[in-house]
Amino acid sequence: MSHDPQTREHGTHVLVSLHAHPDDEALLTGGTLARAAAEGHRVVLVVATDGAAGLADGPTETLAARRVEELHRSARALGVARVVRLGHRDSGYLTAAASDGEPVFSDLPVEVVAAEVAQVLLEEGADVLTSYDARGGYGHPDHVQVHRVGALAAELAGTPVVLEATADRTLLHRAMRVVSLLPGVVGEVTAERVRGAFTARADITHRVDVRAHAGAKRAALAAHASQSETGGARGVRGLGLLLLLPRPVFRVLAGREWFVQRGAVPARRPLGDVFADVRER
Repeated sequence: MSHDPQTREHGTHVLVSLHAHPDDEALLTGGTLARAAAEGHRVVLVVATDGAAGLADGPTETLAARRVEELHRSARALGVARVVRLGHRDSGYLTAAASDGEPVFSDLPVEVVAAEVAQVLLEEGADVLTSYDARGGYGHPDHVQVHRVGALAAELAGTPVVLEATADRTLLHRAMRVVSLLPGVVGEVTAERVRGAFTARADITHRVDVRAHAGAKRAALAAHASQSETGGARGVRGLGLLLLLPRPVFRVLAGREWFVQRGAVPARRPLGDVFADVRER
């Protein structure tokens, strides 16, 4: 259900956040979404796939349905006003998607999915769209597809600001080197893999302080229990590891989120407000 952009309160904006799988919204943008919602802005979450090819220790036959439930719990924790599920097939990364002939998300024509996202942007009168950086973070094919889809969807809908969610490559590489020394920690994102992934610090345009919303971000992460795998057959993955951190440490490590504004030149000091450019228009 969309809303009428004409009923928007003065000074508030609409943020649409596009993601590949359930749980990506919490990991990459959870604090930003919670902050925007807490400040009175309308936050809309669009998720491209069902997440059925995600890693999990539980029964895989019911994983997609379970992840839908987790997504809605996460959205409630973040204050999201509307969740849109496009329902495309998860392409898989370390695990393969089911091969029944149905195309996976990363193989779909960009213009087809972009039209779906553009429709949401137009319905909402979106001021800002978040997607992913050109590398798709660490190279997941669905994340790369989100980058392509987001760019075209914003162009089709005339959405003025596109912020590509990313991470400070330098900080992330240092953190992963430390994490890799901890026993029982596993995951697809290793220190070596992130060496050339995400974004160089000099190219980041926005560094958003979300420490005041760390509780909401942590609750959103915890909602995705199928993906934490703490104590399971595969050990502790990244999401589960974050949840094991003491709350003060979590607040420090997860208290910043990074973006690259499409078409913008990075300033000497990154902006701290995702609506900064909108307010200047």
